[in-house]
Amino acid sequence: MTDSMMSKAATMEIPINSNGDTGTLPEDDSLEQDLQQVMVSGPNLNETSIVSGGYGGTAEGIIPTSSIKGSNLHNSSSSSSMTAEDTTRGVAVEKLETMKKWGINTYKCTKQLISERFGRGSRTVDLELEAQIEVLRDTKRKYENVLRLARALTNHFYNMVQTQHALGDTFADLSQKSPELRDEFGYNSETQKLLCKNGETLLGAINFFVSSINTLVNKTMEDTLMTIKMYENASRLEFDAYRSDLEELSMGPRDAVAMARIDAAQQNYQVQKDKYERLRSDVTIKLKFLEENKVKVMHKQLLLFHNAISAYFAGNQQQLEQTLKQFSIKLKPPGADKPSWLEEQ
Repeated sequence: MTDSMMSKAATMEIPINSNGDTGTLPEDDSLEQDLQQVMVSGPNLNETSIVSGGYGGTAEGIIPTSSIKGSNLHNSSSSSSMTAEDTTRGVAVEKLETMKKWGINTYKCTKQLISERFGRGSRTVDLELEAQIEVLRDTKRKYENVLRLARALTNHFYNMVQTQHALGDTFADLSQKSPELRDEFGYNSETQKLLCKNGETLLGAINFFVSSINTLVNKTMEDTLMTIKMYENASRLEFDAYRSDLEELSMGPRDAVAMARIDAAQQNYQVQKDKYERLRSDVTIKLKFLEENKVKVMHKQLLLFHNAISAYFAGNQQQLEQTLKQFSIKLKPPGADKPSWLEEQ
């Protein structure tokens, strides 16, 4: 019966006035009293035993009721059942209170959002922080374009290396089958194999560049933007909602009931203000660390990209290999990315 009443209570609407406070309708008061009576009420007193001998009486002084046969095992099972029921009731009351707070908070935030959209409500703006956030979003868009182009370059260059590898094998085969052009085919075969080897080395450098940019854009920057979204969509909106609520109450009457509501609104406002300022501080710190990390990462990656590209097109194999050693880049052996025979089955 408790579960059915709880489900009924959980689906009922919570009346809210213009300030977002719960109403004081008689029906709600009676419902709450009934729920409290059901939650707090203990087991039936008829299901107990009476001790006639007082404290420390003997077993002969116990008078059993109609439902209890004088079994100690039965008494312990009844106590366990009562404890389980109390625990269940406590959880139900906690869930109901959480749902009530969530409903009020959602109403206030929705009201604030609609007021801002229609130009009737004010919003808190930190001009300096907003400018930094906009710069970050613009930087992320530009870096995403760099990442897209670098991936396209990797794909095109990989196809070129594979073509050079196939062309070198073809020249080598023709060198064996064409004695009159053996030297010419042989020279071209060696040249294509050398270009292929240098191309694979350059691919290792470009792949490292792409991987680092991808981590910077899709992990480091994205993590900071997630914190910014929490700051903008949750903390800032809740802060403004409770601020507007307090301002509206402060402009109303100052009787005893209104003063109690103002005090409660002031406490809620202070809680939201502390949360808002704490999250704003987190955003400021993350933006600072992100900028430092971005400069450090890009300085290294741009230097790598420049040195590797220059060495490759200059035909300087030794400098190209030295560049990879300088940045601690290890090339994967040929065929390392291919699945094994068991994985293909």
